[in-house]
Amino acid sequence: MDDTDILIVGGGPAGSACAWALRRAGLDVAVLDQARFPRDKVCAGWITPAVLECLEIDAEEYGRDHVLQPIRGFRVGLMAGMDRVRTAMDIVYPGIVSYGIRRCEFDDYLLRRSGARLLTGEAARSLRRERGTWLVNDHLRAPVLVGAGGHACPVARELGARPGGETPVLAQEIEFPLPEDARAGCAVGGEKPELYFCADLAGYGWCVRKGNHLNIGLGRDDRRGLAAQVAGFAACMQDTRGIPELPGRLHGHAYLLYGHSPRDLVADGALLVGDAAGLAYPQSGEGIRPAVESGLLAARTLIEAGGDYRRRRLEAYPERLRRRFGLGGGAFVPRMPAGLRTLLARGLFSQAGLVRRVVLDRGFLRLDQPALASMRECDPVPA
Repeated sequence: MDDTDILIVGGGPAGSACAWALRRAGLDVAVLDQARFPRDKVCAGWITPAVLECLEIDAEEYGRDHVLQPIRGFRVGLMAGMDRVRTAMDIVYPGIVSYGIRRCEFDDYLLRRSGARLLTGEAARSLRRERGTWLVNDHLRAPVLVGAGGHACPVARELGARPGGETPVLAQEIEFPLPEDARAGCAVGGEKPELYFCADLAGYGWCVRKGNHLNIGLGRDDRRGLAAQVAGFAACMQDTRGIPELPGRLHGHAYLLYGHSPRDLVADGALLVGDAAGLAYPQSGEGIRPAVESGLLAARTLIEAGGDYRRRRLEAYPERLRRRFGLGGGAFVPRMPAGLRTLLARGLFSQAGLVRRVVLDRGFLRLDQPALASMRECDPVPA
């Protein structure tokens, strides 16, 4: 039997951030993930400086061996139908506001940096709670589980989540190396990702260039016509932005927006972080920063619990999330008929200043929210 203080199911940014903070507090931590790292993870993939700050990652050091594309602006547009851009504008910032990353690199880096014992290549096939202890796959034993395995995390299911009955955002995307003969003709620049919102504001498409790699995709909170919308968007980008023909099929994935499909986040001996908890920002769908922050907040709660992982001792965690992310999460636009959404979109995207303040500063970059406080307070106290 393999015993550990805390078992984290899922090795993405949420699980890795949680493991990193817990290990710094001196706890024995193991991370279980069905994939072997580095693993492919298709994602538009940019992080704000706040993510590096709260994880105490030096950008220059990370960038020596990994893709870390400085982002100083965005091209933002509104689609007219599925395959035509109605209007587009370039918005430039005076400094770096984000960094483009490749998730295959970033996730592997975070996981190995965490210092946890890594149990990769093994899925969580069975979870059983006996006398206050979890038994996973009949050979892993821990008093507490952290569910960090994404939208369909088995720990979330154990806590009552039913992914099939929820209303997630659905996205399709692909990331690929740009052929050498296509690089010069591609108008998407590394320092300026491109965002194109659907006419009804129910989703948006993106093109993000990270060095010689390109990520293109589209997500919507309404699954109707998603495939046609994605195909139309890709064709539009090929015609207008010099995107080469896509080299393969797009990959689909789902995630929950914070406050839209509430899940039970804690139970006796268990809590959920990241996409398993449904924490993507409702204004943008961005999930890396809330995943990392939830992992750190979960670690702080577990450390304070002092080995008593009953539900009442873990209730501080969802309260911390509410204080950090708000009561209900809000939405980019309120629920309203599609026609009114279209009128709102045309008004919003006619003013560059409004797009910058509402869409970018608040929705995507979260410039109004400082980085989460350093986790140094979780370091073990010297004897």
